[in-house]
Amino acid sequence: MDSQDWDDRYAASELVWGAEPNMWVVRELTGRTPGRALDVAAGEGRNAIWLAAQGWEVTGFDFSAVAVERAERLTAELPDEVADRLTWRHDDARTFEPPATGYDLVLVAYLQVPARDRRTALRHAADALAPGGTLLVIGHDLHNLTEGIGGPQDPRVLYTPDDVLADLAGLGLTTVRAERVHRLVGGEPGHRGGGGGTAVDLLVRLERGAG
Repeated sequence: MDSQDWDDRYAASELVWGAEPNMWVVRELTGRTPGRALDVAAGEGRNAIWLAAQGWEVTGFDFSAVAVERAERLTAELPDEVADRLTWRHDDARTFEPPATGYDLVLVAYLQVPARDRRTALRHAADALAPGGTLLVIGHDLHNLTEGIGGPQDPRVLYTPDDVLADLAGLGLTTVRAERVHRLVGGEPGHRGGGGGTAVDLLVRLERGAG
């Protein structure tokens, strides 16, 4: 899907992915000391908004202008102390230019694109890390096609923890976690697959050395 396809999808319904943050984002990041965070392909901003509520200074971007506009509208409804921590941009994960100072956290959640684009986006995301920073990658796993429910049904945009590690090889990152995880799906917004079941996700968490 290109940016126009995503614009159409976001325009067709309110809160495609719901308002609650992803469960793996909450599991992995609850209690972490807040710093500067980047949410890559942030959609309507549910994870970025949660991070800001935890005290993070968050920049979120997406290549769908409609998604970014919705994130900005949601931000306007937040308390000032949360809204002031959020910055939104219309940008592309494959081409964005990270600042020289880097981020303490870079989140890439459910970026489902063909392998070549994924590798480019993930390496850009890694380049955005500050020394000591964490890169958290979450996605629909390839095994979800046969063992899970919902998510994209095109194997070309699905991947595995090993694919993420291969994409990021040679960048000097330390692997903290690289695994498949199972998520209960009960008809949540944005998910195909009927009345409920278990989805297979991938979760990879890496860290850059403190320098």
